Amino acid sequence: MTPMLEAADTAHIPRRTAPPTWLVVSLACAGQFLVVLDVSVVNVALPSMRADLGLSASGLQWVVNAYAIAFAGFMLLGGRAGDLYGRKRMFLVGLGLFTLASLGGGLAQDGWQLLLARAVQGLGAAVLAPSTLTLLTAAVPEGPARARAIATWTAVGAGGGAAGGLVGGVLVDVLSWRWVLLINVPVGALVLAGSVLWLTESRAGDGRRLDLPGALLVTAGLGTLAYGISQTEAEGWTASATLLPLAAGLALLGLFLAVEARTAAPLMPLGLLGRRPVASANAAMLVSGSAMFCMWYFMTLYAQNVLGYTPLEAGLALVPSSVAVLVGSKTAPRLMRRAGARTVAVSGTLVAATGFAWQSTMGPHGVYATAIMFPGILMMLGAGLAATPLAALATAGAAPAEAGLLSGLINTSRTMGGSLGLAVMSTIAAARTDGADGPAALTDGYAAAFRTSTGVLLAGALLMLLWLPRRNASAKRNVSAR
Repeated sequence: MTPMLEAADTAHIPRRTAPPTWLVVSLACAGQFLVVLDVSVVNVALPSMRADLGLSASGLQWVVNAYAIAFAGFMLLGGRAGDLYGRKRMFLVGLGLFTLASLGGGLAQDGWQLLLARAVQGLGAAVLAPSTLTLLTAAVPEGPARARAIATWTAVGAGGGAAGGLVGGVLVDVLSWRWVLLINVPVGALVLAGSVLWLTESRAGDGRRLDLPGALLVTAGLGTLAYGISQTEAEGWTASATLLPLAAGLALLGLFLAVEARTAAPLMPLGLLGRRPVASANAAMLVSGSAMFCMWYFMTLYAQNVLGYTPLEAGLALVPSSVAVLVGSKTAPRLMRRAGARTVAVSGTLVAATGFAWQSTMGPHGVYATAIMFPGILMMLGAGLAATPLAALATAGAAPAEAGLLSGLINTSRTMGGSLGLAVMSTIAAARTDGADGPAALTDGYAAAFRTSTGVLLAGALLMLLWLPRRNASAKRNVSAR
């Protein structure tokens, strides 16, 4: 019996012919691609948005942060709602919200309309993202096939982040900034139609209600914490505008843990965090994600602000890195069968650290091959190798009632790690440049961020080596030979 999701999981739902596995995987991955793409696709469009809508510098920052904060804040709630009310239903609700908000953002005539649309996009993404992984694991039994499916999901998600710069550059250069949002509408509508027709429903089916106090506390805590993190670049780490929301967010999360310990049907059973695979994989994803997420941001800035690339040229320059993350993600399952999930995760993180260390030697007159392409390939090859085993460990062996929650948790770890890492690395880069905007000063700042990320990844590799389980029953099934 598959411990993640079984036919019993759908006992209360009318049966229908199961769709082909490849179709379920394709639809789930398409939803994940849209979610991750929108984290990065707007970066190259920000100057055009500012000019067209008259946004201030702080308003421009919120074009990115409104999405990220809503995404991180509602992720656990979205995962739990999928468990209780149906994964297909929540997939459709999330995708519908995301698609409608994309239309609203693309048609925005004022800055506040764009920011509101981005926040609703983030909410839709938070409902959608956990369901993409649980629908996939419901369709594929544990074992090598599921490891390959998770690798595809990981590769598509990483590819969405990687493709953001290229897609945004093409759309801005050929059409306008509005199309970085409007492009989601036909794609979202197509995936929505296919999901209505072909996906089958699954849920925990235990009759429990949603833990509303826990949902409100964790959402408010994560959202407030993410807001505090977003303030660091503009205000610094010691300003009251940063410290107050950070402290409030931590206090709300502490209260959430206290409430969950006393609730009969908690949003997050604290016993999950006592499981070594779950706790270690999420901690590792948080740490490694804090370094790897900022790669695209700083590489795009380096290409445009220092080397003089256009948005389209900067996107094209990162294509080899995008291919590398796909190769790493798809290669990981084979390596996991031979060496185990922990070894592959540690090895991938060390490969990425090598690329980050190489990138930290960048100069203001760098040559493409050695200043962008080869270090970028190493960084993203390692990212792909590491993410697949971490996602597999975090979700392997979960009971049906926990599947959506664990999917939401691993997505939350990655998103919060990325948000925190980007804030920290941006502060380090800004402190190094000390207000200067010449190519040499900017390069020094970006290099400092890559050096710091190298140290974070090395610490992450050590954490994985010491804490990730060598092998447990679920891991053995996931990495066993065909």
